[in-house]
Amino acid sequence: MTGHFGLQSASGHLTVPGESKEPYAADVEAAFRADAAQVIARYPEKRSALLPLLHLVQSVDGYVTGRGIELCAELLDLTTAEVSGVATFYTQYKRHPNGEYTVGVCTNTLCAVMGGDEIWEAVSEHLGIGHDETTADGKVTLERVECNAACDYAPVVMANWEFFDNQTPESTTQLVDDLREGKDVRPTRGPSRVCTFKEVSRTLAGFSDGLADEGVGAGPASLLGLEIAKRKGWSAPQGAGSAAAGTADGGAPGNTEVTPASDDAKAEKSEPGAERDASDETPGEKHDAGTSTDKPAKKAAARKAPARKAAGPKNAPSADGPPVASTGDGVSGVARQEGSPADPVDIEPAQDADLEHPKDRAANVSAQSASVPPGHDASASSTLFDEPDGDETTDAKGDR
Repeated sequence: MTGHFGLQSASGHLTVPGESKEPYAADVEAAFRADAAQVIARYPEKRSALLPLLHLVQSVDGYVTGRGIELCAELLDLTTAEVSGVATFYTQYKRHPNGEYTVGVCTNTLCAVMGGDEIWEAVSEHLGIGHDETTADGKVTLERVECNAACDYAPVVMANWEFFDNQTPESTTQLVDDLREGKDVRPTRGPSRVCTFKEVSRTLAGFSDGLADEGVGAGPASLLGLEIAKRKGWSAPQGAGSAAAGTADGGAPGNTEVTPASDDAKAEKSEPGAERDASDETPGEKHDAGTSTDKPAKKAAARKAPARKAAGPKNAPSADGPPVASTGDGVSGVARQEGSPADPVDIEPAQDADLEHPKDRAANVSAQSASVPPGHDASASSTLFDEPDGDETTDAKGDR
């Protein structure tokens, strides 16, 4: 490892440098204990403060040292083994000296195909180090990251967890050179500068650096879906506790409400002693000896009722509640009252499916069709961004 920042044992476990176990200077330890007291006071159980305290150790030492582990164990009434187990589990905690700047190159699927692998190869070769290794000057630690959580700007590189979007091998090489030379480096989003690893570690421990509200957090690519939804008047479905399906202006597309209880559910609720049909049993289910498997007449009649389709005519009023229109998912769990716009889509049932049987209906649920805005095609060959042609609707097979 570059810089001899740790030794690799025969079993592959990293051995921390011996100096990491040397005691803190008196003034450094006093300051640490004062900061730790503030952190611990935030939690009803002091052992819950372990994660921020490990960041606090890194803000002092630049990595999780042996002396830091011992002090955390003392302050939180834990064993050093318990503290070490946490410190070696999370990748943000370093068990050997870390660089002043951690540069993470995302090589997960999207970033990789957009150029992340090329960026990694170029920067690794340029610096002469590999994953989790540090340059000889102690300035840059390079990491191959699984995801930087910024796929909308792939390929993405982070420097001490600040975003550098839409990177190239050339731009990232320039970034690491600027960091090593001490130049001012401004992230694509967020604060106006990149803080050092120790400074960021103190922030992660819970001490504000005053930069949280600087700069742009979400750029245009992050907000594109929201803008499309606004232009098309889409809104999220309302939950089961919603008072009404629509809004004051007559109901926005996508709003739904819970369907009144089905005939089957009402029958079972009013007749708790009703027996189950053997055909509804799950494999391996058993009944007491001598138990009848006949269902009430009301449930048998419900099974013979014709299946409803979203694109068809409105349903006739029910004696047990207001009529509803199916969302097209084939299941009476979420539906709209009659009069609300119904989705012009329905799922195509599986081959040999009997949609008069509740199990077959449940097996044909389509999560996509239940969330498609009115006037849009939910067939496999289309997307949610297809524009409807005038007043045309889509039948069950996606044909106009």
